[in-house]
Amino acid sequence: MKFLLFGTGDYYNRYKKWFAQHEVLALLDNSVQKQYTEIDGLKVLPPEDGIGLPYESIVILSFYVESMKNQLMSLGVEEDRIYHFYDLHELFLKEREIWPVHYFLNAREIIEDKNVEKPKILLLSNELTLGGPPIALFHAALILKRKGYRVVFASMWDGPLRERITESGIPVVVDENLQVAVMKGTEWVSAFSLIVCNTLNFHVFLSERDIMIPVIWWLHDSRFFYDGVNKKVIDRIDFDNLRVVSVGPVPAKAIKEFLPEIEWEELLYGVEDAENKGAKNRKLKYRNDQIIRFIVIGFLEDRKGQDILIDAVKQLSDDIRVQCEFYIVGHDKTLFGERIHRESAEFKEIIFTGSVDRKEIHRLLGNSDVLLCPSRQDPMPTVVAEAMMHFVPCVVSDTVGTASYIHDGRDGFLFQSGNAQKLAEIIEWCVFNRDKLKGVGKYARKLYESYFSMAVFEDKLLKIIQKML
Repeated sequence: MKFLLFGTGDYYNRYKKWFAQHEVLALLDNSVQKQYTEIDGLKVLPPEDGIGLPYESIVILSFYVESMKNQLMSLGVEEDRIYHFYDLHELFLKEREIWPVHYFLNAREIIEDKNVEKPKILLLSNELTLGGPPIALFHAALILKRKGYRVVFASMWDGPLRERITESGIPVVVDENLQVAVMKGTEWVSAFSLIVCNTLNFHVFLSERDIMIPVIWWLHDSRFFYDGVNKKVIDRIDFDNLRVVSVGPVPAKAIKEFLPEIEWEELLYGVEDAENKGAKNRKLKYRNDQIIRFIVIGFLEDRKGQDILIDAVKQLSDDIRVQCEFYIVGHDKTLFGERIHRESAEFKEIIFTGSVDRKEIHRLLGNSDVLLCPSRQDPMPTVVAEAMMHFVPCVVSDTVGTASYIHDGRDGFLFQSGNAQKLAEIIEWCVFNRDKLKGVGKYARKLYESYFSMAVFEDKLLKIIQKML
């Protein structure tokens, strides 16, 4: 087949190997900086130029599928020639098992062990990054291992989390075939007593499943991530012996739009208590006590709403703004990130750190006064719970899942999504009432202990596991 691939970022790098045996005519990208360059020996073209080539299909390698698909269709591309990476199972039906499976520690031994007296639990992650959902599943693995279950952690992609998992004595499987595979076609998973599938990415895998093996489908995904889902595929899922659990109301609302008859129950993740481990130093030695520090953490993208913060900062008076620091933490080598840098260039109070590791995130949180979460869509951002754990008050938009647990003005602050003026007013209140922030932070810590502590997570997780077994 002759393909055009739309997108040259992370998801291009993840999925490009599936196209190695096919003819890729060109890559498409909206970044002016990338256009008319080469990546992997392929020309990068603007979409309007690329569609003039004799392609058969265009595959969108991005989660911004809706806007990119609309862009292609406005250029005259027929809808039935546009695919998303969720659709690769249709394009590569004959290539579902072409990549070797990699086993770490004693994963293969556990899989091949015929002893059925001690349950074997498989935890399937969409990736092994240090993002929220994989970390949450890793915490679940630690709990289950400590309780005596034989646990194997598996993923569609390798990544830095694998080392942490194996250092904890938990075996890992990396099977890239899971990117397009279904459960019935993945022989090695049949050895398990229970499977936990993490995130929406496993809807294709579950579309053809062995209903004799109980499954827990742990959904973290907001409505945004469903844009590339083929409704016909998700309708094929057999929900016998399958339990849907949701990280709060935002993922639940999204799945009920696609499957309105499905029942779900809440399973919030747990956040390790760095406070009680002595990992935090509350007083920053080089800190100017006249300055109040705000921090926003997350990949720089439209969904995370860092541009809303920039608009809010612009609305602050000079007298207020000079009393603030705004740390923007996260991967910023994106088109959106470039725009945010340009729009904030005149404000020395805005500081970009780029990507940082988990240790640095905890250090930055522990030395911040307020966390800002201006996301347009965000099911249950881990950094909000981590900030609460550090006694840091949080300002979140009403489309963030955590907003359902916050009492405005008592243990955090809420504002309407996209309302930069209201966000600016809350920032100004914090500047004038910094003496009250400590009290808000104490109540935020109580929210963490009630909903996001490891003890609460462990109790709920084990009850669900025991019911399914």
